[in-house]
Amino acid sequence: MNLMVSDLDYGQAPSLEPNLDPYALAKSLSGRHLIGGALVPAASGETFEVVYPATGEIIGFGAAGDSEDVDRAVQAAVEAQKPWAKMRARDRGKLLYKCAEALEEHVEELGRLIALETGKALRTESRVEASILADAFYFHAGLGSELKGETVPHHPDMLTITVREPIGVVGAIIPWNVPLLLMALKIAPAILAGNAVIVKSAEEAPLTVLRVCQIMNSVLPAGVFQMLSGFGPECGAPLVAHRKVGKVTFTGSVETGKVVYKTAADKLIPVTLELGGKSPMIVFDDANVDKAVDGAVIGMRFTRQGQSCTAASRIFVHEKVYDEFVAKLRAKVDAMVMGDPLDEKTDIGTIISPEQFSKVQGYIEHGRKEPGAKPIECSAMPSDPKFKDGLFIRPVVFTEVGHDSRLAREEIFGPVTCIFRWSDRDQVLAAANDTEYGLAATVWTNDLKAALSFTEQLEAGFVQVNQNLVVQPGLSYGGVKNSGLGKEATLESMLEHFTHKKTIIFNRT
Repeated sequence: MNLMVSDLDYGQAPSLEPNLDPYALAKSLSGRHLIGGALVPAASGETFEVVYPATGEIIGFGAAGDSEDVDRAVQAAVEAQKPWAKMRARDRGKLLYKCAEALEEHVEELGRLIALETGKALRTESRVEASILADAFYFHAGLGSELKGETVPHHPDMLTITVREPIGVVGAIIPWNVPLLLMALKIAPAILAGNAVIVKSAEEAPLTVLRVCQIMNSVLPAGVFQMLSGFGPECGAPLVAHRKVGKVTFTGSVETGKVVYKTAADKLIPVTLELGGKSPMIVFDDANVDKAVDGAVIGMRFTRQGQSCTAASRIFVHEKVYDEFVAKLRAKVDAMVMGDPLDEKTDIGTIISPEQFSKVQGYIEHGRKEPGAKPIECSAMPSDPKFKDGLFIRPVVFTEVGHDSRLAREEIFGPVTCIFRWSDRDQVLAAANDTEYGLAATVWTNDLKAALSFTEQLEAGFVQVNQNLVVQPGLSYGGVKNSGLGKEATLESMLEHFTHKKTIIFNRT
């Protein structure tokens, strides 16, 4: 299937009934934003291709947004936000709960559509993400009663209180690797707090985000939640710079995050940034090796082709269990099936785009040329000839790599990890912290004293012992150093990032 722009029909919005044919759904959603409660084409009429990474087929089109579309969305948000903010917080929560119920009915549909857009395997990745999406809204829907202030004992003749007020219009820019979950962790707290939100989707994956927005707009007042698609300079930059956008929350690369930060600084508005990572995984000699190997498979997000900012791309294994760990990891990843993302038998899907594919391949080729480096290729390419042009890359585990190698220092965002041998605790801790990033880390040991010591000293915002969970609603998530600014996913982050605190003083005399 290769769609043409001439195939698009803007006459009727897609039905809100779940549609398990992702190709048909992608076509019906193509070429539109959601502005002011309606699915509309870009002001310019321009579109861009959305491609199935497993085959290279054009499966849909995104609306190519620009500053005119941004301005339309912002104006609609401004109009919708004031009455939305006046609604009782718990009543806003009830509407979020209805959104969660509606999204839960569409889990299978959304899982199939995100698999088609991103190439992430349906069973191991996409369906899971669609399920967590609804859970994130259920979690935040119950927090309305917590949007409260304080009574301050300032002076006996004065009643001093604080109240929480929404910021106004929030611009949310999301990535392509986990677009549904990361969108939910931004928009759910922002909307509950009384803001209107405009999401700018990643150009690689606009259609599932648009479908979520359409479903939620069947519940929410028009203008409270809108969605734009397009490219960074033409659509993302005007959203960040718009004078009526009072808060920006961004997930993406360090380089783009810095541009967002500088633009927001010109307006003196708050920013939340969730950026890159080069996460260490430290395995002690007393660890359960089988459990640690499972943790490495999950932590490296091999089922997502390693396209994760928390990927365990630096694995430090004690010399006493090093050989056993490497052998078992290789066997485990070798057994994983790479193939059609929509096939239930598939464990590993594809890389998202030709550009990302080329970048990851470049790192692998560089690693192969490094003196002493030993690449271990795992799994196998799909045998079906229809996937011969698909963006599949075999996972690669590098051993005998230097700590100063590009493989060890730069974020690859692909199925590539390095394993280092260690024996000295101080040295491995120093090596783990020797990075510009500080997003996530894991420690694998049965020694409680060692675990406490390392979790205290690791320079990361999300540290786990003997497990490797992905971000969850209710668990504070965010990094330090170049991994970003601010936390997400909790009550505290909602209050800190999506409200202002106002102090009010009543003089009794």
